[in-house]
Amino acid sequence: MAAPVTARAGHVIGGELVEGSGDRIDVVNPATEEVIATVPAGTAADVDAAVAAARAAFGAWSDRSPRERAELVLKVSEGIKARRDEIAATITAEMGSPLSFSTKVQATLPASTSAAVARLVLDGGYEFTEEIGNSLVVREPIGVVGAITPWNYPLHQIVAKVAPALIAGNTVVLKPSEVAPLNANLFLEVLAEAGIPAGVVNLVHGTGQVVGDAISGHADVDMVSFTGSTAAGKLVSATAAGTVKRVALELGGKSANVILDDANLEKAVKVGLGNTFINGGQTCTAWTRWVVPAALHDQVVELAAANAAKYAVGDPTAETTRIGPMSSAAQRDRVLGYIQDGRDGGAAVAFGGTTDGLPTTGAYAPPTIFAGVRSEMKIAQEEIFGPVLAILPAADEDEAVEIANSTIYGLAGAVFSEDADRALRVAKRLRTGQVDVNGGSFNPGAPFGGYRQSGNGRELGKFGLEEFTEIKSIQR
Repeated sequence: MAAPVTARAGHVIGGELVEGSGDRIDVVNPATEEVIATVPAGTAADVDAAVAAARAAFGAWSDRSPRERAELVLKVSEGIKARRDEIAATITAEMGSPLSFSTKVQATLPASTSAAVARLVLDGGYEFTEEIGNSLVVREPIGVVGAITPWNYPLHQIVAKVAPALIAGNTVVLKPSEVAPLNANLFLEVLAEAGIPAGVVNLVHGTGQVVGDAISGHADVDMVSFTGSTAAGKLVSATAAGTVKRVALELGGKSANVILDDANLEKAVKVGLGNTFINGGQTCTAWTRWVVPAALHDQVVELAAANAAKYAVGDPTAETTRIGPMSSAAQRDRVLGYIQDGRDGGAAVAFGGTTDGLPTTGAYAPPTIFAGVRSEMKIAQEEIFGPVLAILPAADEDEAVEIANSTIYGLAGAVFSEDADRALRVAKRLRTGQVDVNGGSFNPGAPFGGYRQSGNGRELGKFGLEEFTEIKSIQR
């Protein structure tokens, strides 16, 4: 692995690398606890400069045809693909994903999703105009988009916002997470190499409290697209309300894997655990609650524990590692706190639950399975964002659906049943933005987003593209 060297990354404003003034933020490798880089702690003045650059670039960029913009985004996809190994190594070093996962997902998915949205225009015949009676309905760019992105899938979340925003004709001010910011600088290099003009995408590093607030409340930012926690999303909405700008939110989740009494249990457990522990459980769509028939509860727990034993925890650069460190010491402590909450709340630890045997250096948390969990327990209601599974018994199908819908969230979920019609019926009853039936595969062209406090708006594909447009009716 070609790990990144210690570096001073900067903002990118108007195509220029800007060091920033004042404080800097350390980027810490969560596996080694070493500082591998620093980024500037951006200020409101930095945001002002970035917004001004984006506003200045908007006219010429939005005047280009959608096809021309899509062609450039396709070149961006190719550039990401060409730098896959460098991007993967960087993400592993800054937030701890196992290198195999960073290579297959963290650095590969952004190339796929950006290509998919570009192909909508280039091959799919997507039109930005529509005739309705005597009206010409036109989809136009919103203007300057503020993109505020998280650390768990850092480049994927950046690209899921920036690629469709660009194709729609917008310019962008990007604030990546200060926990995993280095991939964003690589992405800005890819944009420049692909021919995206200076100022069309601008990068400002810093904290949410300073840079995020400045973007959200800025009078010349026309839309904010935010991915992160529900608590932070509420603050973004409140700050943005002063200028009545559009706000798209992709927030937390507490997704349920509903295993019905006719399911193939071995498949449901194997696929389910892979989704629960994906990226160390630091995934908003992770199936962290399993709702299972009460009569099969103990059997499911036994199978889950046996499968969990196969998840090697350790050095994220090792080929055998399936779960690396949490993204930071703070995130590790959060997960350990929830594990203690589970014990205190009366849930039974069926697997893990202790740091014994984990590396002594690094932000490691133990994969943990709780059995006999009740829906009102904290570990069944709150997003933990770590490799922690709660298994809840249900008396029948109706109670299973009731339990699945019992949280404030509604981002994702799953249903396992050997009866396809039954599985689809239950999937439709789940109040959530996406549901996988019997392990259905991820579709980068399908809409992604949530119900209730999992957010509003959609990303990816046609729906993600339209999120970044205004609609105008011209009557003739």
